[in-house]
Amino acid sequence: MNKELLRKENFPVFGVYPDLVYLDSSATQQKPARVIQAAERYYREENANPLRGLYDLSVRATDVYEGAREAVRRFINAKDSAEIVFTRNATESLNLVAQSWGRAFLHEGDEILVSIAEHHSNLLPWQLIAKEKGASLRFLECDRQGRFSEDDLKAALTPKTKLFAITQISNIFGRVNPIREMAAICHRNGTLIVCDGAQSVPHIPVDVQALDVDFLAFSGHKMLAPMGIGVLYGKQELLEAMPPFLSGGEMIEYVTRESATYAPLPHKFEAGTVNAGGAAGLGAAIGYIEELGFEAIEQREAELTALCMSEMTRLPYVSILGSDRAEEHCGILTFTIEGVHPHDIAYIFNSQHIAVRAGHHCAQPLHKHLGIPSSTRVSLAFYNDEQDVERFIACLRQIRRSMGYNE
Repeated sequence: MNKELLRKENFPVFGVYPDLVYLDSSATQQKPARVIQAAERYYREENANPLRGLYDLSVRATDVYEGAREAVRRFINAKDSAEIVFTRNATESLNLVAQSWGRAFLHEGDEILVSIAEHHSNLLPWQLIAKEKGASLRFLECDRQGRFSEDDLKAALTPKTKLFAITQISNIFGRVNPIREMAAICHRNGTLIVCDGAQSVPHIPVDVQALDVDFLAFSGHKMLAPMGIGVLYGKQELLEAMPPFLSGGEMIEYVTRESATYAPLPHKFEAGTVNAGGAAGLGAAIGYIEELGFEAIEQREAELTALCMSEMTRLPYVSILGSDRAEEHCGILTFTIEGVHPHDIAYIFNSQHIAVRAGHHCAQPLHKHLGIPSSTRVSLAFYNDEQDVERFIACLRQIRRSMGYNE
């Protein structure tokens, strides 16, 4: 554990904008200098097309790219680096599963079960493939605290349920779902489970073997890394059985005029020139998190969440979505203010150089389920501090007054 890595001084953006209070880390995290330097170093010193060249520079580029893959494998405790597929982001990873596995193994009359709390990235791909294949899409609903009942999951599964899609941590509630228990329930039914780890992998230890998920998707940019690099983990036997998602260069072994044979995993799913610079940054981001340690990350984020929530609940016109316990929010506090539109809330915060997110947060079905059109979200990361929370609360207290109310 290296608590020096908690400091804002490690993140160049806060030197450029010293007055910025950045509370939108669920959308994308800020980048430490060493991650930026790793991506820059790749393009300055190691830039060549990986996997294809026999000359020294290409070999070095390949080492960087495959080294990042091994770092991911270790980070989430996959069995083999062949189970780690690089994509652009979690969205592309989930689309890969829907289009490749779905087209090969879904049939008319099959069912896909999706949690009502999903980000659109883990909903729309299943809508599309269900329509294409004549399968039905069904939903597992949560209570107003964001809790999913294991009994409800058991009741929702049928012999026709081929796949269950759920996030590990909701981008609205911040609640950690019991993925390991859900995976066991699904597997007893012969159902695969695909997990959106975009909000969990940056904040808590994730062990894919312990969870026993069939697929896990996450994005580099939500865990300190550059945009444009994402990960799909899949059990090797499932990936082996799936056809390619995209075709073209690098994902082949042999091509004739009439047909082709495809490269072994994971390259079968990585068509074209890869994002080696992004992979270099992702490897550095994993190194940063490992050196800092999840104990320090979880402690800092829990303390800030508790401080922020305790002050927010003092205001009678503020309603926080989900649990009334700070420890069940993992740095995410989504809220409404009576009589004030979320876009107005975000505008007022921005006038004080405080970045929050307003809207439906790519979770419109969940908002409809909760009976609200939109909300405002604060999402904390370990690089936030008590002064950030104090400035947020001071502005929050003034918002209704700014809108003409007496408070």
